[in-house]
Amino acid sequence: MTLFPTSTEIQTQELQLPPLSLYIHVPWCIRKCPYCDFNSHQADKAQNNEGHLPEQQYVRTLLNDLTQEAEIVQGRELHSIFIGGGTPSLLSPESYEQLFSGLKEQLTFSSGMEITMEANPGTFEQERFNGFRNVGINRLSIGIQSFDDKCLKELGRIHSGDEAQRAMAMARAAGFENINLDLMHGLPGQSEAMAMDDLAKAIALKPEHLSWYQLTVEPNTVFWTKPPKLPEDDTLWSIQENGQAFLAKHGYQQYEVSAYSQEGKQSRHNLNYWQFGDFIGIGAGAHGKITDLTTGTIRRNWKTRLPADYLNPEKSFLAGERLLEKDELPLEFMMNALRLRNGVATELYEQRTGLPLKDLESSLIKLRSLELMVNNPERIQPSEKGSLFLNELLEHFCS
Repeated sequence: MTLFPTSTEIQTQELQLPPLSLYIHVPWCIRKCPYCDFNSHQADKAQNNEGHLPEQQYVRTLLNDLTQEAEIVQGRELHSIFIGGGTPSLLSPESYEQLFSGLKEQLTFSSGMEITMEANPGTFEQERFNGFRNVGINRLSIGIQSFDDKCLKELGRIHSGDEAQRAMAMARAAGFENINLDLMHGLPGQSEAMAMDDLAKAIALKPEHLSWYQLTVEPNTVFWTKPPKLPEDDTLWSIQENGQAFLAKHGYQQYEVSAYSQEGKQSRHNLNYWQFGDFIGIGAGAHGKITDLTTGTIRRNWKTRLPADYLNPEKSFLAGERLLEKDELPLEFMMNALRLRNGVATELYEQRTGLPLKDLESSLIKLRSLELMVNNPERIQPSEKGSLFLNELLEHFCS
């Protein structure tokens, strides 16, 4: 089965190469949090007899993994890098220096590229973060989650509220001028006043970006098998409504479901995801999406999840891959684009999928009449109502 219509149905130039990003996964953390469903593993279980992570081996394996991916995207300029986890700040600056040297041998970095690393307050050391900045990492995403010590204990975090404050100060001292703070609300035992106090403390630190989102209980987590008592729905709604107004008042504009930023400080890496851009994924459990103009296909792939398997030279990095079918593309595109409060320009749909927008015309007309989408033919954009009922909105694009 072919992925796209034949050349008699659409013009081949309608499918265009989007920006290319790189995601690097570091799978280790100090302690697995009870709410976390990410591919993360406790570092002490991976350490050798001297108490060290297999950093050098992992970096070499990442670069070998990249070699296979780079063959597919040869010549394309890299738009952004995001190093996620786990806790990437557990690795040393020396390891990142080796990694970035290898990345630059295989990929072309764009000028002024955004390079983000996730970090947790419990892993901050001034010299270490000076080193991260010196190797070229220019944006931090700090996983604070809360400033309240009782809430942090309920979440299984290894840091205190004071350590979160000090982490931000150390990041600034290391020269980081673009910082995201991760903050959750709707926590066990959290009142609206406590949630708003967390927001106020975060804003007082003047981060350029805030990821502010409600705690959800996910399968395959401790919280799923032992659910905590969470705030009532009325409290959750009030926190969301008042928190958004508070953030806007202090200059943080919501541009995505759970992302708020000062003007011009949106995450370029995440925007590329939501605009259906391309990305390579390297590391244990990493995912990728690549557009191939020569075949007119879009391919998703994912890597081996367990670090021991990923590091095993006898096993493949690749756990699976598949081409996106033509009838999947409308929902795939909309699941990303409609997370953005301002949506995307209409022409982006044809450029990123290779499919004619006219095939969606009836759905778009209906959604605009239901006031779930903004009545603007030049944009694919959710309305305020549509952003609140995003799942209902997306159902109209299911095949």
